[in-house]
Amino acid sequence: MEVICKAKDFGRFFKNPVLTLGNFDGVHLGHQRIFQQVRRKAQEIGGESIAYTFAPHPVQLLKPEKEPFLLLPISERIRLIGETGMDVTICAPFTQEFASLTAEEFVRDILHRQIGVRQIYVGQNTSFGRGRTGSVALLKELGERYGFAVEAMEAVEVKGTLISSSRIRRLIRGGNIPGATELLGRPPLLVGEVIRGFGRGGKKLGFPTANLKIEKVLVPKPGIYAVWAICGGQKFPGVANLGWNPTFQDGKFSIEVHILNFNKDIYGQTLRLEFVERQRDEVTFRSPEELITQIKKDVEQAKRILGVV
Repeated sequence: MEVICKAKDFGRFFKNPVLTLGNFDGVHLGHQRIFQQVRRKAQEIGGESIAYTFAPHPVQLLKPEKEPFLLLPISERIRLIGETGMDVTICAPFTQEFASLTAEEFVRDILHRQIGVRQIYVGQNTSFGRGRTGSVALLKELGERYGFAVEAMEAVEVKGTLISSSRIRRLIRGGNIPGATELLGRPPLLVGEVIRGFGRGGKKLGFPTANLKIEKVLVPKPGIYAVWAICGGQKFPGVANLGWNPTFQDGKFSIEVHILNFNKDIYGQTLRLEFVERQRDEVTFRSPEELITQIKKDVEQAKRILGVV
């Protein structure tokens, strides 16, 4: 998939472009359904399928004081969009100048004149342009004026539940990993760089951990989780601890994972965690020995959850 990190002046011609527009946070099953339809239409008319998104998220620019809420960093969003088979992702830098574009200016100057869009697929509640004044109704009106078709797709349901990024966020905040997985169509993810921690996992407890430095994204409810750890294209079972390590009174939130049967030096490398199930809350133990006993139980439980020997 081609990735273009510009808002306009793309420097190339798009052939019969079929486009979808949005933040696509989570790249959940609803987004995937839209991408599927975009690809199908592009193939039908001999065109290119395009996802037009933004970075940073508008809220991060316009309300920087807001707590982290994104499900994925932009690099993961782009990677997952690519896995759906889209031809092009345009990731527009969301600046104050870009935010000042009216809905009509965005459609006329970028979608029509710069891209030459032939058809657009969006969700029912799509909004765009300065002050989010652009709506599906306005997009259809502008489509008639500038010569492209617009189709608003119905929201996707799973077992009677409408899929939305906000609903998935609530599930993840509550530690309901299976529920979030159903709506995402894949396990929730955290991605980050492996950094040095306190060094007690291997030396003091006998369970070495990889500590993760992540971007400002939503993290699951603190606790112990069964996870898959992906590094260098390989997938390993693991047990992740999200929290403050109350037994040692660290007072600092950390994300660390004990990767089973793993002894490689991966400092500085990127590690991806796929969350499978929340096992328990963090607990304050009276001694390191009590903690070691519990970690052994956590490891055995994680093996059962992940189906490994």
